Amino acid sequence: MSKKNIFRISALVSGISGITILIGVLYPIVSYDTNFASNYNSLISPLSEKKPASIEEVDYTQASNWFVGGAKKEDFVASKVEYYTISIPQLKIENATVAIGGDDLSQHIIQYPGTALPGKRGNSALFGHSILPIFYNPKDYLSIFSLLPTLKKGNEIFVDYDGLSFKYRVETMFEVLPTDIQVLDQDTTDSFLTLVTCVPPGDPRKPKRLIVRARVIPPEEVSYSNTR
Repeated sequence: MSKKNIFRISALVSGISGITILIGVLYPIVSYDTNFASNYNSLISPLSEKKPASIEEVDYTQASNWFVGGAKKEDFVASKVEYYTISIPQLKIENATVAIGGDDLSQHIIQYPGTALPGKRGNSALFGHSILPIFYNPKDYLSIFSLLPTLKKGNEIFVDYDGLSFKYRVETMFEVLPTDIQVLDQDTTDSFLTLVTCVPPGDPRKPKRLIVRARVIPPEEVSYSNTR
C-alpha cells in the first residue's frame, strides 16, 4: 500500500473518530430537553423563567457554588453525625456516602446546610455531581448523579442515618435556575428528601438544577428490611 493511501486512510479514521467523540459529547446535552418533552412533560417543568444575571466560570465540584445567594463555603460545617449513606437501586447507587460538612462533591454527596436531617420533619437536600452520562459510574462521586434525570415518580430511595433506616418514594421532579433557592426551603408537613444536580449532564455551563423530591414512607406502610 502506498504512503498516499495510508495517509488517506489515517485521515479518514481520524475524521470518523473525531466525529464520534463530538457526537458522544454533544448528543446527551442536545437530547436532554427532547427527553424531558417526550417523557417527563407532566412531571418536570421550570419553576422560574427568570434568568440569572450571568453565568461565570465556576468550580461546580464545590456545592457552595450551586445556588446564587445560597449558603457560603463556611456554612458547610459538620454536625454530630458527619456521614450517612444513601442507596438508589434504580441508578445502581449502593451505600454512597453523604457528608454533613464540607462542600467537595468529588469526594461525597453533600447535604446542604440548614436542611433537615433524614427522618426529621423538613426537607433534606442532597447535592451530587454529574458529568456526561456515557461516563456514569455509581461509585464515582464526580458522576454519581449523572443519571438522576432517568428517575421516575414512584422510584425508591433508601437512607441509613445514625443507625436508623428510612425509605423514600419519588413524588415529583422539576428544573430550576441557580437563582431559585426557594426549593431548599423547609416543608415541615412531613419528612422530604430532595436530590439536586446540575443539568443538562455534561454541559459545562451548568445552566439549570434538576430537583428530585421524595417523601418518606411511614414504617407501618412497608418494612424496610424486606425492600432490598
